[in-house]
Parts: sequence; C-alpha cells; structure tokens
Amino acid sequence: MYVVTGATGQLGRLVVEGLLAEVPASEVAVAVRSAEKAADLAARGVAVRVVDYDKPQTLAGAFAEGDRVLLISGSEVGRRIPQHRAVVEAAKAAGVALLAYTSAPGAATFRLADEHKATEELILASGLPYAFLRNGWYTENYLGDVAGTVARGVVLGSAGEGRIATAPRRDYADAAVAVLTAKDDRGSAVYELSGDAAWSLPELAAELTQASGRPVEHLDVTPAEHLDALVGAGLPQGFAEVLVDVDAGIARGELAGTPGDLARLIGRPTVPLAESVRAALNS
Repeated sequence: MYVVTGATGQLGRLVVEGLLAEVPASEVAVAVRSAEKAADLAARGVAVRVVDYDKPQTLAGAFAEGDRVLLISGSEVGRRIPQHRAVVEAAKAAGVALLAYTSAPGAATFRLADEHKATEELILASGLPYAFLRNGWYTENYLGDVAGTVARGVVLGSAGEGRIATAPRRDYADAAVAVLTAKDDRGSAVYELSGDAAWSLPELAAELTQASGRPVEHLDVTPAEHLDALVGAGLPQGFAEVLVDVDAGIARGELAGTPGDLARLIGRPTVPLAESVRAALNS
C-alpha cells in the first residue's frame, strides 16, 4: 500500500493524483485529519485513515507492514518535531518498507530548515529504509498573488541578487510518486530537488513585465523593511520573520543549487519560470 500523509494539502493532492495515474486506487491510502476533506478520494476507492499528529494514539493503525509511506512535512512551524516523531514511531512500529519525507535542501541554514534536519535525524535513528526528498522552493510561492503583484508593479524582497532554483509543486509531486513507486530497490537515498535553472527576483520582475505587458520592478529592501512590509500586508509576525530569514538564506545562495536530481527523477526538464508565470497570469 502507498500511504500519503497530509494528502488534502496542495502538494499532497498532487501526489495522490500522480499515484492514482500509476496504480489502482485500492493500493493507495491517505492519512489525514479530516475525513470530510478526503471524501472525494474515498469515493474513488482510496482508503482514508483519520489521524492527528498531536494525538499519537490515532496513528496506531495508520500504517501496515510493507507500506511505502510519504510523510509530507506538517505546516505548523514550531510544532513539527514532536508531530513528525509520532509519525516516525508509528511507521517503525508497523514495519513500513519505506518512509519518504519532504525535507529542506541540505545547504539551507535558515531557521525554517531546522525542523526538517531534526526530522531527518529521527528517521535515521529509526533504522527504517528512507528517502529524503529535499525539496527546494516552490515557484508558486512567488505567484500565488500574481495579479496583485502585477497591479502593484513591484516584486519586493530582501534577497538582493540571490538566485532561487524553483520548480512547481507538480514537479516535486511527480518526484515523490517516482520514488514511492520505484520498481528497483534503491535502498535509502537522499535527493536534492530543485528546478533546472536558478533565477533572481529582478529576473522574476522582468518575466512578469514581459508576460503581462505591464511594468513590474524589483524593490530590494532591508530585512527590517521587508518584515514591516509583510506584517503591514497582514501576515502574522512569526511567519513574516520566517520569510525574511529565508530571503537571507537566498542571498547566501542556499536555494540556488541545480544538481539535477528532480529532472532525473521525473524523467523530463522541470517547468521553467517563464512558463509558470504565463500559466499563473492566464489562470
């Protein structure tokens, strides 16, 4: 059985759809907090297992011996280590055949990566066969409000000329499916996943200008100014601080790597920035 945690999230949905294109629904299960949100998957024959990372007892029946499990990292920054520990312990108790985990790039030193590194240590200590999917930044992180960005005419950040090798979520999801369904026994492995080409925020502004026909400029600000702008736009202080800290990592080159693991796993080039920009503007 292939089991996907966090399967009703943005990445999880794409992984499940990818699995259903490869294997029968009877071989796919999802571990989610809300059965209601997964009702459409249940209707298609996917097994739905209701779990709560904060209640380890609910994980007792989530996995079975021989399952190939994808642990999609939790979204509650600051609480993920005990949550992930509960999943790892349940997976070990069940004797799963593989525990894949969506981690952070190995080069990352920004604070957002700390819980990912701690989770990798938990998985290593478990002795389970593993796959660390060290996902880089999603292109969608910059295109979620693309219409608003174009209307404002500004791409704001504090990463300077730092480069970011992004890829769309679907590319990362396809890589997860490839690892979960691999026919050959690859054993434990670490994959540094990123887009084929790195780009900078000034280049993003140029792409938006070209694709929209409206001028968009890059405005580089200090970390303090960046934080004030994000909080002023309505983001919670803590989350805004995380984003500013990631920009500092980008300025240090920590999301610029292009080792090619992602393209090799999915068997095709990753979707380039320009294509993602055009798709976002036309959606």
